[in-house]
Amino acid sequence: MRYSNLFGRATKSELKEDLSTNAKFLIKGGFVDQLMSGSYTLLPLGFRVVKKIEQIIREEINKTGAQEMLMPLLHPKDVWNETGRWETAKEVMYQFKKDDKEFALSFTHEEIVLDLIRKHAFAYKDFPIKIYHFSTKFRNEPRAKSGLLRGREFLMKDLYSLHTSVENLDKYYWEVADSYIKIFKKLNLDAKIVEAAGGVFTDEHTHEFQVLCETGEDKIFYCEKCDFCQNKEIATVQENDRCPKCGDIIKSGNSIEVGNIFKFGTFYSKKMNVHFMDEKGKEQLAHFASYGIGLTRLMGTLAEMFHDGKGIIWPSVVAPFQVHLISIGKNADKVYEKLEKDGVEVLYDDRDVSPGEKFTDADLIGIPVRLVVSEKSGDKIEYKERISEEKILLDYDEVLEKIKTI
Repeated sequence: MRYSNLFGRATKSELKEDLSTNAKFLIKGGFVDQLMSGSYTLLPLGFRVVKKIEQIIREEINKTGAQEMLMPLLHPKDVWNETGRWETAKEVMYQFKKDDKEFALSFTHEEIVLDLIRKHAFAYKDFPIKIYHFSTKFRNEPRAKSGLLRGREFLMKDLYSLHTSVENLDKYYWEVADSYIKIFKKLNLDAKIVEAAGGVFTDEHTHEFQVLCETGEDKIFYCEKCDFCQNKEIATVQENDRCPKCGDIIKSGNSIEVGNIFKFGTFYSKKMNVHFMDEKGKEQLAHFASYGIGLTRLMGTLAEMFHDGKGIIWPSVVAPFQVHLISIGKNADKVYEKLEKDGVEVLYDDRDVSPGEKFTDADLIGIPVRLVVSEKSGDKIEYKERISEEKILLDYDEVLEKIKTI
């Protein structure tokens, strides 16, 4: 991609002072545009990052046997009335009336999934059912002041599973939890599994996936020696207490929630009459769980955590491009064409602007490798990684080999 042709480039415009770190870098870098508080457009750079996050999630979730689909975002009131959440989740939902009929925009899809299952699955042989989609969610967030970490409209992967027994549900529940940890590790995020409240989803305790971050809005209490970890909302311990599991010292820290999983049992199945016939021909309630990861929130989390004073430092697996190629007083078209031919994702800054502006924008955008072609570099290419100040001159083939290691 030639930077001169890219829609949505880095901006020098002054931004609101109350914007969060992730919002400032993502807006200034040309990844997103803010339409209003809690609502962002993904520009081409941001869209590339989110699609890479999506693919990492897809690959891991598919390994659990789940099947991808797509469900509607516009829901009739009737289906939400069956569980009572039209009223109990009223504050978080966007509800409206059109032609004497009432609707809601999706803030989650439990009711929609259960409606699907009772239409298409009837016997124990149809279970377990594991289905998921990537879609937009709408939530009436009263404090949409943390950039992409707390949005009113955002992209999410939500997975739903139904089972014939508690044991089978439990097994899959923790299989998904393991998949989530693998996903976050691929993104260079050290996520903790945290016991938490169920919010508008359930009265039972659930599990969140939290990453420690100084600017995070959540607070968790955790043990470094074992896996004990609780959200402050339900915490039975405080900092410096003894861990109830292993006796080590409890620590606390601010954190960002990057995923959650909910075990509902038969609570919603009973309300929506979702049954199956067991081996003996007896009608049984299905056991239900749901699992969510916010894609745009993850992009915001990465920008919030991985940056310096110059800009974002993307993990290589989700960077919008592998290489940021810069030409200074010398045409780099041939290098650009060779990189593309060799399958390298490259952003080529071919603009007629000062070298300083090109370098500043490269640091802001945060692509892992910067290549410079100039009179100074001669017949070689200057190679520099975003996380390092070291610059080295390499032949093209050496550059290609080095890119493969990033």
